[in-house]
Amino acid sequence: MGYDEQMKALPGSKVLLIVLVIIGLLVCLVVVNYLAIRYNGTNVPAPTIPRQPEQYGRGRPITYAVLGDSTSISQGGDYDKGYARGSARYLASKGYLVSFQNFGISGARTADLLRKQVPKAATLRPDIVLIAVGANDTTHFTNITSVRRDLAQSIADLRKANPTIKILLTGSPQMGSVPRFPEPSKTIMRQRSAQVNRAVRELVDDKQVFFVPIADETGPVFMRHPDYYAADKFHPNTTGYGIWTPVVTKVLDHAIGQ
Repeated sequence: MGYDEQMKALPGSKVLLIVLVIIGLLVCLVVVNYLAIRYNGTNVPAPTIPRQPEQYGRGRPITYAVLGDSTSISQGGDYDKGYARGSARYLASKGYLVSFQNFGISGARTADLLRKQVPKAATLRPDIVLIAVGANDTTHFTNITSVRRDLAQSIADLRKANPTIKILLTGSPQMGSVPRFPEPSKTIMRQRSAQVNRAVRELVDDKQVFFVPIADETGPVFMRHPDYYAADKFHPNTTGYGIWTPVVTKVLDHAIGQ
């Protein structure tokens, strides 16, 4: 007897009871996941970072801007050892006089990037921009079409400011490796990260717009090392951000032709 036939053979009251039990279990699962996400870990505040231009190195002048979310300002870790300043220093090591400025804001999504950060960065007419956004679009279930549209417009606005600009996009890190998320949220976040990153990759042309595969190259490492996360079990710590830096600099090499 198949499942449909078994259900038909049950009295209506028993079918209703089974349905209510299933709904109750799903509600309990949602509540448990919410409480685990809400109360797992200790809050780490967003750091106050320098907003004025900084200079590194000597040689050919180049303007470098970093835009993005909390990871761009190393929330949970040491900003001086994060990938923003780390990548600026890397450019300086390649023989550039780097004028560097960070416009990142904790909690930013692609819509915030377009409205609040891109207009400020565009005034610099930067030569290179690193855009580290996507994690909050993943966790807040931002519509994928909106992610693609707002990021595409951000790229267009930056290109208007400097037609020869090089733009690096990190997309979302692997949010399925975040210790704060229990199952099945981990699985859902893993799928969402992949969705967001597919949308980001569609904007890449490998001539002016480049993809930095943070999720692909560091996600498995973070999955094996929950100790690479800060006390909030959500943001990387100093060691974690240090693992991102080589992924960024490798794509920087490609962007500047080295």
